[in-house]
Formats: sequence, structure tokens, C-alpha cells
Amino acid sequence: MTVIKHKEQRVGIFIDTQNLYHSARNLYKARVDFGAVLKEAVAGRKLVRAIAYVITTEAGEEKNFFDALTKLGIETKTKDLQIFHSGSKKGDWDVGLTVDVMRMASRLDAVILISGDGDFVPLVEYLQNYTGAQVEVVSFGKTTSMKLKESADDFVDLSDSPKKFLMGNIKVR
Repeated sequence: MTVIKHKEQRVGIFIDTQNLYHSARNLYKARVDFGAVLKEAVAGRKLVRAIAYVITTEAGEEKNFFDALTKLGIETKTKDLQIFHSGSKKGDWDVGLTVDVMRMASRLDAVILISGDGDFVPLVEYLQNYTGAQVEVVSFGKTTSMKLKESADDFVDLSDSPKKFLMGNIKVR
């Protein structure tokens, strides 16, 4: 399917921050340039809202990162990192992100998911079948679910230009 992006389209951007962060770290030993990713995703269209779903830790060392996102015009929604008795940790925003997308979809022409998580496939299919919104996925191709890529109306692979979307010493494998 050919995806049309025009300046009058109303877009909403929903960022699975942990997914993108871990993909960049594991693939390139680098950090994501969220400003560059946001610009690429918006593609000259009308940004209605950009939300990053983030996890807070007890140490609170992520505050500067959250402030940087806010300066870019990205709203942050935070959730505390869960630490279980076994020592395992969980920081997951899938349901919260999904509910926000469903709540806002009727006011958007394009929903942009910045994540490679295959758990979002049912959300993509719902949006396509019941809202008429165009669904775009932006992520690193090597760590993105094949089913998510296939189900989206458009897929932007950040790995095609890693130096454009990453900060720090980039180690391209």
C-alpha cells in the first residue's frame, strides 16, 4: 500500500521509550536522538500530540532525559519501575499506550507508533479496521516484530540511517 503523507494530516505520536532505548543500546551501543526521530515521524504534517511513555527509577537519574523530551514538545507519561521479590524488574506501558491511542484515534489521520513491539499488532489492526486512521511504525528494523512491520500501513526503519537518529559513538554492526 502506498502511504500518502500531506501537510494537513493530523498526526499523533506514541513512543514506547523503553523499546527504542534498548534497541539502540543493543544494536549500536548508542542513545536515541528523539528530536530527529520526532522530526522524521511528523514528516512536515500537523502534530496534534506526541507522548513518550517512560519508566522512573528510585534513583531518579532519568529526570534530565524527561526534561529534554519536554523541551522537544514531547509529553511524558511516567510509571515507576516494578521490582519483584525475586529481583526481576518490569517497566511496561503497553496497555496505557494502547488506551491513549484508542482514546485519541478519532481525532487523528495518522497514528504513529514508535516501537518495534509485536504486542501492538492487535492495536494496529483495530485502528485500520475501525477508525480509518493510517498507522505508521517507526523503529529499528532488526529489533522490530516482522508481524508489526507487515501490519502497519508504513514502516520507517531507523536502521537505514543510524547516524541520523542516534547520539554518541555509534557502533554499526
